[in-house]
Parts: sequence; C-alpha cells; structure tokens
Amino acid sequence: MNRDENEFDVIVVGGGPAGLIAAIALAKRGLRTMLLAPSPQHEDRRTTALLGSSADILSAIGIWQAIVDKAAPLRRLRLADGTRRLVRTPEVLFDSRELGLNAFGHNIANEDLLAILRETSARQTNLEIVAQPASAVTLHDDSASVVLPDGRSLSAKLIVAADGRHSICRTAANIKMAKRSLPQFAVALNFSHTRPHHDVSTEFHTESGPFTLVPMPGSRSSLVWVCTAKEAERIRAASDEDLSEEIARKSHYIVGTVHIDGPRGVFPLGVEVADRFGVSRIALVGEAGHVIPPIGAQGLNLGVRDADAIARLAGDAIMDGRDPGAPDVLSAYDAERRADVRSRAVAVEMLGRSLLSGFLPVHIARGIGLEIAARVPFLRRNLMRSGLGRDSGKPSPTESV
Repeated sequence: MNRDENEFDVIVVGGGPAGLIAAIALAKRGLRTMLLAPSPQHEDRRTTALLGSSADILSAIGIWQAIVDKAAPLRRLRLADGTRRLVRTPEVLFDSRELGLNAFGHNIANEDLLAILRETSARQTNLEIVAQPASAVTLHDDSASVVLPDGRSLSAKLIVAADGRHSICRTAANIKMAKRSLPQFAVALNFSHTRPHHDVSTEFHTESGPFTLVPMPGSRSSLVWVCTAKEAERIRAASDEDLSEEIARKSHYIVGTVHIDGPRGVFPLGVEVADRFGVSRIALVGEAGHVIPPIGAQGLNLGVRDADAIARLAGDAIMDGRDPGAPDVLSAYDAERRADVRSRAVAVEMLGRSLLSGFLPVHIARGIGLEIAARVPFLRRNLMRSGLGRDSGKPSPTESV
C-alpha cells in the first residue's frame, strides 16, 4: 500500500457503541475516517436507555428510527422509596408529556444497538473499517500514528480514543484518571413478566442503592440492581427461580411475576473521570474518558454527546481548512465535555452515597428535594430536561416517534 492509503484525517480506536457513533458522525462530517473495531470478546446482554439529546444526535446521523424500531419507549419515570427508614421520600412520577414529548427516550438491547451501528458504519463512504485493535499509538507535533497487530502503520491528524477504561490512547497522551471506588456493586439482567410495564421505568431507592426496572419491547424488562458486595455474592449464587421471586417481591409485583431469561452480570462500581478530555491529538470518547455508575442512565448518553462534540468541532475545522487535531480544537472539546461529564459524575455519586448514608439529615434533605420535585411544575420540568441532557425544553422532532 502506498503512503496515501495509510493516511487519514481521523482514526477512531474502539468498536463499541461510542466509537461506532463517533466514526459515523465524523465520516458524515466529511472527514476521511479509519475505525479500528476488533470483534467483541463477549456477548453483551445488557440494555441501554438512550435519552433526549442522544435521540437528537442519532437522528441527525440517520440512526434513530432503526433504534426506535427495536426499542421500548420510556414514556414515564417513577421514583419510589423502597427503604424501611424513619424518613421516607414521596413517590414521584415524571411524564414525558409535561415536556411536550412522546417519550423521554428508548431502551434497546446492546446487541441490537451494536448491529444497527455496524450496519450503518459499513455504508459510510468516508469510513474504512479494520477489525483490529491498536497495538501502539505514537503522538507527534503535526500528526499521530497507530500500529496494528498485522504491522500496518496508520497516521492521522486526530485520534478519537474510544478504547475503554484501559485506553492505550489515553496512556499515550499521558492523561490521568481521577478514580474513586464506591462500596457498591451492580447486578444487570433481563427478565420476562406477566403484567405490562406500560412504558414506565421504575426506580426504587433502597438502603444499598437504586433498584431500577426499565421497559424492553413486549412483556420484558431489564434490571439494574445496585447493592452491597455481600448482596452481590448472594445474588450471583442464587437460583433463577429464587432470584425471580425476590425481584418480583422487591418490585412490589408491579409487573407481576417474573422469570429471568438470560445471564446476570455483576460488577463493582466506581467513578473515573479524566483530568483532560482532549490534548496532544487525542480526544477521549466514552469510557476512555469517564466511567460512571449505571444510575440515571448517564453512561452511554454522555458518550453519544462526546462523539457529537468531537465530530462537530473536527468537522468545522476541516471545512475551514484547519487541522482537526490542532490544540485549539482539542481545547474547545475539553472545555465542552469537562462541564457536562463532571457535573453528571458528581450527581450520580451523590445519589449513590446518599442512599448508603445512615445520617438522618441526609434522608430528610433527599425527601424534601423529591417533595419539591413532585409539587413544583417549573422545577420538575427543569429536572427532567437536565436528565435528558438537553438545555432547552422545546420538543425534539425525533421524539415525536
């Protein structure tokens, strides 16, 4: 191959959802893009709730309708107190119609989401895909180079690092991660049930963390159960029959009896946030830049906004004849993503720790906050908009679906 065939405007390293979305968005912006997307090592049976701004972004790159066809709408969000504490918070029900929306977002199986993204990426004219990881990344003043396992060397003006929490791209740029472990684990699984969910996602606040049921298509739901390490080990060892009954009981039978119909994942929780999101021709996207507990469905939604931001900034640079990996582009990306990611990380961590706290004033403060949210329409709407990752309360045309 000659030199030109190995030179790109941007190389996206990582073939998960955030990397695929970034690659598609960059290619649609006119950048000659290389995507390094090795085949996944494990089947992913989890689901992802794509909210608000993610719907807008994915609609703009032509993906949203395909997602809607495979997903369940989230029309209402219910917060309920599942504790036995002295001070109990009121139940709060958020309805998407209060914002003029048909749904807050949609919940889709990760396998279906990845299939849609891979099919879309394969159709992009400005996008070349190689099913290999990056073996080495070297940064220069005017470009960056990536070496593949087969020995091929690629170069680009910009590297989009979507290679996860152990990112070699982040290491090459000497970007540090601030890490805080949480005394909690998350259990993720899917199940069928005998009563309809009515497109309502329900989050029970328990003494060990949120216990969240999220609708899937048909009479099925996904569960994210935040719990202690001891509870996690018990859940891991429980039979499907015993655990199904416990889930039904813990959810107060709102979806009737349940039947677990797949594997369960158990993993420790923590918060990891990069000290910089863009520097030295590297832009961090998704878990390469932030790892956040699965509370409030913020994880991939942040990654979608990462992908959109770097595609927009790099695309504008290319259109103006500028370097898409120049310091001013990456500085703008860092400033834009820093505020969004850090504010979400703080909010998610505070909620998780507040549920663990045995300090009575903390429970009183949380109860007062939810009581206000339940009774004051203006604050309710602002809280809903914030959760969607959208500043404006204007209905999005993508969410009329």
